Amino acid sequence: MKIIDLSHVIENNMPVYPGDPEVNLVQIKHLDRDKYSNHRLDIGMHAGTHIDSPMHLLDCKRYICELPLESFIAEGCLLDVRNEAIIKMKPEYDSLVKENGIVLLYTSYDKYYGTKEYYENHPCIEKELCRFLIKKKVKMVGMDLPSLDRYPFEVHKLLFENSIYIMENLTNLWQLLNAGRFEVMAFPLKIKADSSIARVVARVVL
Repeated sequence: MKIIDLSHVIENNMPVYPGDPEVNLVQIKHLDRDKYSNHRLDIGMHAGTHIDSPMHLLDCKRYICELPLESFIAEGCLLDVRNEAIIKMKPEYDSLVKENGIVLLYTSYDKYYGTKEYYENHPCIEKELCRFLIKKKVKMVGMDLPSLDRYPFEVHKLLFENSIYIMENLTNLWQLLNAGRFEVMAFPLKIKADSSIARVVARVVL
């Protein structure tokens, strides 16, 4: 078994989606002065690697901490969609994507993380692929992008309406290219919020 970390580091002044509040992570207690260490974090739930739930864009009253835990762990499937400005449905996905699994889209765009290119020119998913994922009843869709579509976020809403959650700002997906079978574990904080920062990992069966 091998564990691959698919999450970005949470740190002070880390990249955030344009218009979102900055991240402030500061040490407020020091061992040499206060006899213990402590840090304070001020962060929006869409900074860094995170999970979007339906409350983010739908008139939904269910916080992310109220969603079933089994929604956040499943067998994973990696789709190599590098160099695709529009991520489209392909016939081979029908056999690659399993029902009730978690689908990861590898675009390699994480190399631009934090830059204007990353936020303004990222690929988007077309609706046909979105409808296919709904038909497959996948639990989550994750990608190394800040978003899988743009305003008015119709793909987001289609997935949310079918209880499919979205992981954004993943990294290290290249390590799964030849991984074979793997499981994705991506648990949100137990927090009363629309979405949550998350530690996302893949457990590869060797």
